[in-house]
Amino acid sequence: MPEYFPKVKKIKYEGPGSKNPFAFKHYNPKQKVMGKTMAEHLRFGVAYWHTFCGTGADPFGLPTYNRAYHHSDPMREAEMKLEAAFEFFTKLGVNYYCFHDFDIAPEGETLAESQKRLDHIVKLAKKLQNDTGVKLLWGTCNLFSHPRFMGGAATSPSPQVFAYAGAKVKKALEVTKYLGGEGYTFWGGREGYECLWNTDMGREFDHLGRFLHMAVDYKKEIKFKGQFYIEPKPCEPTKHQYDFDSASCYAFLQHYGLVDHLKLNIEANHATLAGHTLHHELAFAAAHGILGSVDANRGDELLGWDTDQFPTNIYETTMAMYLILKAGGFTTGGLNFDAKIRRQSTDPEDLFHAHIGAMDAFARGLKNAAKMIKDKALDKIVAQRYKGWDSKLGKDIEGGKVGFKELEAYTFEHGEPEVQSGRQEYIENVINEYIA
Repeated sequence: MPEYFPKVKKIKYEGPGSKNPFAFKHYNPKQKVMGKTMAEHLRFGVAYWHTFCGTGADPFGLPTYNRAYHHSDPMREAEMKLEAAFEFFTKLGVNYYCFHDFDIAPEGETLAESQKRLDHIVKLAKKLQNDTGVKLLWGTCNLFSHPRFMGGAATSPSPQVFAYAGAKVKKALEVTKYLGGEGYTFWGGREGYECLWNTDMGREFDHLGRFLHMAVDYKKEIKFKGQFYIEPKPCEPTKHQYDFDSASCYAFLQHYGLVDHLKLNIEANHATLAGHTLHHELAFAAAHGILGSVDANRGDELLGWDTDQFPTNIYETTMAMYLILKAGGFTTGGLNFDAKIRRQSTDPEDLFHAHIGAMDAFARGLKNAAKMIKDKALDKIVAQRYKGWDSKLGKDIEGGKVGFKELEAYTFEHGEPEVQSGRQEYIENVINEYIA
């Protein structure tokens, strides 16, 4: 097997003082934090699509990357790409990866040919997983690139397209199970609308709910034990996507009786596009018991599209890990780097620099968050702000023992409520003290 990244050796932890660009300064996979190793807490995964299928092309320009695994024969390229991927995983030291069905195998002229190609590559992936110990965090299905899905997949106006999408997901679930995948993600890349006036929104929602129930049924039939996820995203490529944000996804799952079957795969850049922060989306999902996995990246607030940059903001990784740890940590899923190097970062080694930086950023975030939790830095502030709810009045309200009449009588007796400060600036200062 050829070496695709000959300039890079195994990435090791060398500590904060290291000047080696191919070393971890903060991510020590064996270091214990709050009783678990960093590797166990963070569960890093590499996104196959960006890292190995990315070309550097954008809507305004042609590809800029030239990789050693590029080949004129698409199947040979798929084999070489897989070899390169597992060399990358092992040199980087991650335990997981994620992929769409036709990231790893090129789509054929027919469904039968596509599945035959996929079966061939998946057997190679199984062998490489066994050889290296790298595992599949979750699989998914590309239901947005091919022209057949231009009007959606499960929400397409065509039942034939719906059927084709179902066939693809069926196969993707089988493949994910075969590879020992720990989950499966539904990302509705075109499950939405471009023009409301040619769209039967209610019917499309019903069809999407029906599609997911079919997936749940087939999951049970094949005895796949992995966790299902739905990934919120408000727009792009469609004008409006039905999985807009965590709240709309939760409402959808409740309405269609799916809340016990799917958790959320939260992406930072998607939160930005929805007008939220990653912290908001994580907090909402955690509060409702549906936090599953995270696509770790970042967006550019000056640009209105999904830039999928690698996460390097220590404040954001700290607060993300704070919320994840407060929610009990990852019981499923992990941190999948759904991120791509920039168009001008053309060297193969740039893939390593990007992942090393992101892994170090989350390692720092993990350590910072653990200190905050140990010191109960924010717990004390929140408890103080809500202490009134521990009074008799607060307990009576929360216990359903009073109504508006009793509240009116209380207010007549006690008068104007006491004003208390939110101390936002103080809180921001407290958090900054932990950012290291």
